[in-house]
Amino acid sequence: MQIVLASASPRRKELLSQIVSDFITDPATCGEEVNISLSPEDIAQGLAEQKCEDVFLRHLSSVVIGCDTIVVYKGEILGKPKDAQDAIHTLKKLSGKTHCVITGVCVKSGNKKLVKYEKTEVRLNILSDEFIKEYVGGGSPLDKAGSYGIQDGGLVEQYFGSFTNVVGLPVELVGNMLKEIVSDL
Repeated sequence: MQIVLASASPRRKELLSQIVSDFITDPATCGEEVNISLSPEDIAQGLAEQKCEDVFLRHLSSVVIGCDTIVVYKGEILGKPKDAQDAIHTLKKLSGKTHCVITGVCVKSGNKKLVKYEKTEVRLNILSDEFIKEYVGGGSPLDKAGSYGIQDGGLVEQYFGSFTNVVGLPVELVGNMLKEIVSDL
């Protein structure tokens, strides 16, 4: 059975390849509709489900995996930055502080569907203005929720939970969900 990752993210593709040897990617094309009255966990799961359902319509006989990662600081959801200035603002806000990274995951095959999430606490180092400008200038944070990548050096002081969740695909959770959906994986 074909497995489809509903994402264009090279990081998600790399992480999924740790547990699945043969899959294709097909990014979702739907708009992301968010109900801000929901909890951050429900928002992440809802966005993952929207992406999964969108791609599933093109791959009805496949197993589709949809993911969405959000960063939450003091109740505020910090998505991908609009531009470099937004990334600088976000990194200054998170500098030296602890926040949560939540990835919603939806796995669907035929009439089976699972929707779950992984949550990791992350504390950033105290980041100098010079470090932030240089980091943002390199372009890395511009496509990442919270404006940073845990895999990029010098940013994270410590984390509690799944490292791969913060990168964007909680490998252990996805592996368990796939086993539950498809018994022969």
